[in-house]
Amino acid sequence: MKPKVQAFEVLQKFSILAFMDLDDALDALSPRERDTYVFIRRFLARHGRAPLLTEIAAGLGIRSKGTAHRYVQAVARAGLIELRPGRHRGIRLRPGTAATTLPLLGRIAAGRPIEAIPDQDHIDLSQFFMGPDRFVLRVQGDSMVEAGILDGDMVIVECSEHADDGDIVVALIDGEEATLKYLRRNHDGSVTLVPANAALSPITYSAERVHIQGVVVGQLRRYR
Repeated sequence: MKPKVQAFEVLQKFSILAFMDLDDALDALSPRERDTYVFIRRFLARHGRAPLLTEIAAGLGIRSKGTAHRYVQAVARAGLIELRPGRHRGIRLRPGTAATTLPLLGRIAAGRPIEAIPDQDHIDLSQFFMGPDRFVLRVQGDSMVEAGILDGDMVIVECSEHADDGDIVVALIDGEEATLKYLRRNHDGSVTLVPANAALSPITYSAERVHIQGVVVGQLRRYR
């Protein structure tokens, strides 16, 4: 069982370091340079091509292409984008920092139809899921199906040794087996891990046997 624990710990550390690298690069930029990076990223997501300096300047509300050029150079030095000299629209995102926005086209209801939003906006997925203390795990098994978490889904977990009753947690049992369950603390100090599957029973452990590794904050699933 020990190798499973080590693999879990390696995944957790690698994910945290990847987010820290991106955050450190953003922290090195001035506010206007960060605005430039965000504009480039959103332009790529919306149009499928890199913006020109004139488009960047217009997007930032400035007139000078020279100023826009300095901002772009600063973003490149921070390692967030790559510049290809001599290429038309020669800006691309550095691998690992791909655009994370999708167009928001409207609202939809399961019952009576709702009119679509007339003005298209974009949703930045990183605001929902990403963070320096978060990582992803792929779910195996059907113990959480009644919570809408299916076999093969991916859950976004925030590293934490603490959780509230009712949270869905990654719990390490006896330092060997990691499991995804609802957390319930009992008056006698014991801990019950509760599946979201009527065919399975909750299991109660003494508190010292259970170590919380993180709390589920999001979920990903692809249909195609």
